[in-house]
Amino acid sequence: MKLALTIALLAPLAAQTPAPAPTTAPTQPPAQNPPQHPPRADVVLVPGGGVEAPTQPTGKSTATYTRGERFAPQPGRGTTQVLRATVETLVQVRGQEDNAISGIGLVTGLAGTGDSVNMVRQLVSNLLLARNIRIDPQQISPKNVAVVQIEGTLPAGVQPGQKIDVRVSTLGDAKSLQGGTLVFTELADANGVVYATAAGPVDVGGFKAEGNAASVSRNTVTVGLIPGGGKIERAVVADIVTERGLIYLDARGAHDSFANLVRITAAINAIYPGAAEAATDARTVKIRVPGDLPKAAHVAYLDSILHLEIEPQSAPCVVVNERTGTIVMGEGVRLRPGAVAFGNLTVTIGETPEVSQPGPLSNGTTQKVDRTDLNVHEDNGALVEVRGAVTLQEVVEVLNVLGTTPRELISILESMHQSGLLLAEVQRL
Repeated sequence: MKLALTIALLAPLAAQTPAPAPTTAPTQPPAQNPPQHPPRADVVLVPGGGVEAPTQPTGKSTATYTRGERFAPQPGRGTTQVLRATVETLVQVRGQEDNAISGIGLVTGLAGTGDSVNMVRQLVSNLLLARNIRIDPQQISPKNVAVVQIEGTLPAGVQPGQKIDVRVSTLGDAKSLQGGTLVFTELADANGVVYATAAGPVDVGGFKAEGNAASVSRNTVTVGLIPGGGKIERAVVADIVTERGLIYLDARGAHDSFANLVRITAAINAIYPGAAEAATDARTVKIRVPGDLPKAAHVAYLDSILHLEIEPQSAPCVVVNERTGTIVMGEGVRLRPGAVAFGNLTVTIGETPEVSQPGPLSNGTTQKVDRTDLNVHEDNGALVEVRGAVTLQEVVEVLNVLGTTPRELISILESMHQSGLLLAEVQRL
């Protein structure tokens, strides 16, 4: 009875409670398919979602040695007259030599092409400290400063205030001196005596521009010139006449022969009898100045001697420079008959390193594999007869028969000199 009564009492309350409103789910925009991109040409899709390793590089390095066509220039017209030269072109007056001076300085104002070493910081700090400016060296950026060596030539008899040209070259790893300015620097001789000072903008005579993957340059930009940038601070005393009243004429390197000294002495004694005497060292001519000649006339007396003309005679010599492939020979070079065989050995090496990449999910490592292409070529040269030659034209014609390059001819000339076939001195530069 109690259960029936409870149900009867709750029934009216249930009828009065409103039914909850049905809930409506928010509408979602329709899904859009992402844009489809075609697969890369160097990536291969494997069924199942895998990716195959990219295609390995197939490039190849090569090294080739080639020889250009032989250039045979025609000789100029020249002259057949007897060659005469003045005495001043064959000798040098003792006491009138040039002297070298140098110093160490700084070039500032570089656009990030300066040195990267700590030495620059210390030098700049010392420079500022000399001007009562104290800065921590670690706060100085060295990329705009370069340590350089300054060189100059001190002429004989130069007086204070005169200007000279100075050369500037880098000592560190600076890339360029373009746009830089040399800080005031002292120039001294080997004994440490200061004779000049130098300062001013540096002219490199070229340029250099570079990026991350390319660069272009013209001429050398780590060496420059400052025209008139040196100022003489100390006079250089130079006397042409010694205390004994003598003038010494020293023969230049290429003309120091007995024949030239004898001819120079004879030419001087022809106008000033008994004034000249050839020394026994084959390099010096002593000239006695007249005792009654005033000191103001010494220069005119020497000038009249230096303008005398003689017929010079040079020792037979062949000068070679293997770095540039230059060969210079003068009159008097002769060849004895003989035979020459010459063969080249040319080795070309091409390196082509390749990268081997492992497959995906293989737990492998990338490895570098070297690939070398080595070629060796040896000429099979025959023995060539070399006929004798007594004139310069005959020597040139005989050597051209060999058909060699200048660098090959340098080796042949040295061998011919050692064997006695070449009757001349060989000098290497």
